[in-house]
Amino acid sequence: MPNAVFVSRTILFGDCDPAGVVYTPRFSYFAVEAVYVALDKWLGAPGLRTLMGFNILPPVRAMSLEMLTSLSWDDQLNIKVSVARLGDHSFTFLVEGFVGDETLSFVANITHVCVSPETRQVVALPEQLRALLS
Repeated sequence: MPNAVFVSRTILFGDCDPAGVVYTPRFSYFAVEAVYVALDKWLGAPGLRTLMGFNILPPVRAMSLEMLTSLSWDDQLNIKVSVARLGDHSFTFLVEGFVGDETLSFVANITHVCVSPETRQVVALPEQLRALLS
């Protein structure tokens, strides 16, 4: 698997509710955005465009997220993205968000499935993509 990619993000005022705590659904945005940055680095080009260049559409088939600590605006979030699994038709990322003293703030798993743009049917994970994510 490729080396983990770290993405830093400062929590914005707009990420928070009136009490100053990050809205829980925002963690899913943080995770997805970090995966796209990691794909850019691993694939050496704009990640989503490169994925579609393998003649696949990569919709998210499944996502799980567990918020472990609350955050507020101006907190610095360091997000670690790694490849968790390569399946026959899918690929899964592990996303871990750390704050401050490396306290684990959230954990997410995001699984993309490979779909043919022509038939909209599930297809095999392209070997070239498998090699790049291995």
